[in-house]
Amino acid sequence: MKQNYLFIVLCSLVLLVNCKGGDDSVNPENPKPVTGIVEGKVFAKNGTKPIGGAIVFTIDSKNQVYHTYSDADGTFSLTAPEGNTTLHIQTGNGLNFRTEIPVTVKKDETTNVTSKDSKLNQIAKIAYVEGSYDEIESIITSLGYTATEISYQDLKNFNTISQYDIIFLNCGSRNFAYSGTNTPSNDLSIFSNLSTFITNGGSIYTSDWAAAYLVGGDKNAPYCGIYGGFLDLTKICFNTNGNSAMYNNCSVSNAAMASAIGFSTLDIQYDQPLWQKIQHYDPSFWEVLVQKDNEPLMIRTNKYVNTTAPKIPVGTSLNNNQMTICHHTANGNNITITINQNAWNAHQAHGDYVGSCSATTSSGNIYYTTFHNHASGNIGKAGPILEYVILNL
Repeated sequence: MKQNYLFIVLCSLVLLVNCKGGDDSVNPENPKPVTGIVEGKVFAKNGTKPIGGAIVFTIDSKNQVYHTYSDADGTFSLTAPEGNTTLHIQTGNGLNFRTEIPVTVKKDETTNVTSKDSKLNQIAKIAYVEGSYDEIESIITSLGYTATEISYQDLKNFNTISQYDIIFLNCGSRNFAYSGTNTPSNDLSIFSNLSTFITNGGSIYTSDWAAAYLVGGDKNAPYCGIYGGFLDLTKICFNTNGNSAMYNNCSVSNAAMASAIGFSTLDIQYDQPLWQKIQHYDPSFWEVLVQKDNEPLMIRTNKYVNTTAPKIPVGTSLNNNQMTICHHTANGNNITITINQNAWNAHQAHGDYVGSCSATTSSGNIYYTTFHNHASGNIGKAGPILEYVILNL
């Protein structure tokens, strides 16, 4: 009788375990996906510069996203569901630089993506205003991408600048700061156009003396003493008191940037006197990317918005039927990706929302950097930082 009782207890335990499901792979309502590995290396368009920090992902039939990031040397290894799928590679929010690759994932096997296929394509239209001490366009072209030169006068025409996604405003831009009569401090139309451009999703990069595009001023006045730009001086102001010097042991404050470029400290040479030091900034508005002790050297924001600016589409994103969303992953994290608009309803049903996970507005980015690449001279470790900025605007 005792043996029968033990037998009944054991059977009950077995039935109880089976009812709980135990291994997800035997539960028909929550089957464990059959997966394989996709490996490769992300490159810039030139095919030689490896790109770190790129998000690499696939989306299954249930709109579940499987993702990873490329290492500083560009390599990645992604676990993905078995079958035919599309491999997405993106930097930034994916609107400006991205690539899509058809792949077949085989069960428990590794599929290698060729370097020819894993180059980041340029989706964005990029413009720059020529400078005297800065040539960010030379870095853009060295990566294999293209940028169109526009003039200071073109900034006065919103129809001209609205066709671009990104505008680089070099230090010492032609007809700017030193010209005396044709400067942002007395041309309010440029401030208004840049404000509208950013509010509607366009991004800008400014360096050193190009601070005047943000807050106004001229060569004879410190940028904390004159207001004329589109940013209120409570957000940021500058002073013309930087000296020629080597800044040793600067730190890359942003963890994602440091991981992508493969280092977190560097020395920066300021080889020109009277560069624009950041005198004051609002830490709730700006994120510090590079600093020396407590002094910010490179900052960015995606929180700017002009509530009175007209709603005018800018750039190429609408023409490509793409949208940026914040996707909630199965493990509880949030990732920013760009998807085809046709897939939005399914993602929305999962609780995803429109826009970047880190943004509080739909505006574009504003980058400001006190250092830059010089027309003649080696910028050393600052080079990878500026490459990162280009690909993540």
